[in-house]
Amino acid sequence: MNILQTQLLNLIASTPEIGSMSLRKIAELLGVKGKPQIAKYHLQQLEKAGLIQVNLEQNILKLVKKGYNHSSKSPLFAIPVVGAANCGPAVTYADQKVENYLKISSSLLPRNKNRLFAIKADGDSMNQADVNGKTIESGDYVLVDREVSNYNNGEIVLAIIDGLATIKEFYRDKLNNRIILKANSDHEYMPIYIGEDDQFIINGKVVDVIKN
Repeated sequence: MNILQTQLLNLIASTPEIGSMSLRKIAELLGVKGKPQIAKYHLQQLEKAGLIQVNLEQNILKLVKKGYNHSSKSPLFAIPVVGAANCGPAVTYADQKVENYLKISSSLLPRNKNRLFAIKADGDSMNQADVNGKTIESGDYVLVDREVSNYNNGEIVLAIIDGLATIKEFYRDKLNNRIILKANSDHEYMPIYIGEDDQFIINGKVVDVIKN
C-alpha cells in the first residue's frame, strides 16, 4: 500500500460524506487536484484488497470493518512514514512505500492532516532550522504537506534530486535561473544548486517536527 492509498483510507475514515463526493473532489482532497482518474485507480485498488466498499452511484464509500484498522472516533491519527531523507548531502534514495505509521493526537495536527506524511531525518545539516520553534535533528520525524505547490524563499522542503531525498531550505535564484537548497546547521555544508536539466521535484513543504 502506497502513501496515496493510506491517505485515502484516512480520508474515508474521517469524512462520513465522502460517498456523495465526485471523483474530482476526492482527488482534490488527496492533493492531486484535476486528476480524478488517480482517485478512481486507488479506490479500485483498495476495493480489490478488501479494505473498502465502493459504489459511488449509490453514494457508498466506506471502510470494511475487517480491513483497515482505523476509528474516526479515535483521538489518534495515523500519519504514514515513507522512509528517510538526508539532512546533509542528498544520498538517501527516495521511496514512496509506506514503512510504518506515526500515531499522533488529532489535536496536535492541522486540519489538513490527510495531506501529511512523515519522513525520518538523517543527518545534522538542519539542526539550526526553525519549524514551529523546533529544530530538525537526526532521528526526528518531519511532517510534510504534499499538497503545497508554491514555495517561498527560506521555507523548508523535501526535495528529490535524481532519485535522492534531502531536507533543505528553498531559495529561487531568478537572476541565474536556478534553485538553491541550503542547509541551516552549526556545521558547514555547501549549498545544492539545481539547474533546468536536473531531475528535480519537491515532494512538499515541511510543516512540523516530531522530536525523537
